[in-house]
Amino acid sequence: MTFDRSVKIAPSILSADFANFGAECRAIEAEGCDWVHVDVMDGHFVPNITFGPAMCKAIRPHVKTVMDVHLMIAPADPFLEDFAKAGADVLTIHPEAGPHLDRSLQLIRSLGCKAGVALNPATHESAIEHVLDAIDLVLVMSVNPGFGGQSFIPSAVEKVRRVRAMVGDRPIHIQVDGGVTPQTAPLVTEAGADVLVAGSAVFKGGSVDNPAVYGDNMRAIRESVAKGAKAA
Repeated sequence: MTFDRSVKIAPSILSADFANFGAECRAIEAEGCDWVHVDVMDGHFVPNITFGPAMCKAIRPHVKTVMDVHLMIAPADPFLEDFAKAGADVLTIHPEAGPHLDRSLQLIRSLGCKAGVALNPATHESAIEHVLDAIDLVLVMSVNPGFGGQSFIPSAVEKVRRVRAMVGDRPIHIQVDGGVTPQTAPLVTEAGADVLVAGSAVFKGGSVDNPAVYGDNMRAIRESVAKGAKAA
């Protein structure tokens, strides 16, 4: 991974066809996605259960871009090595998922992965002030974690702006996850986000047999961002 602030789209495979994950990953990459976002949920930290390291390992051969793994699990530390071995390029954890955030981030980096921290809507950005130099990515949740297809929480825009100011010139990606659409994407990118996680907004209407729709959906997001930048 090389760092730049160009806007990247990371489709969440939580919205993909669970029976065809390998084909879905190949399809979204062929249609122009930048990263592949994997939402890991444990039914404890969030009210849903999704994937584990075995699934990440299974799809890794099908992902040629970046495997971006968001761990909505607690505790996270006991599983970091397993997800790293499964092929994660980015491992993102929540401050609430363990007692020693800095130690967890250092462990992620020692495993050869980029280290991310996710901020829930109710988690203040001050939670990351003391670990900024150990972070490669800040994920601002614009919905409450646990399920796909939720509506965007507008206060996330100003939170992104505050995080961007905190980050300064550090090489830290700012990611937004939740309710990202052609309508909301320009708001968060103008505020400073450079990685957009989109689930239903990418996968709606398409399939592995009709993947061109995925490309159309991603282009709609990119075009809205470009128009928003010109308007600004």
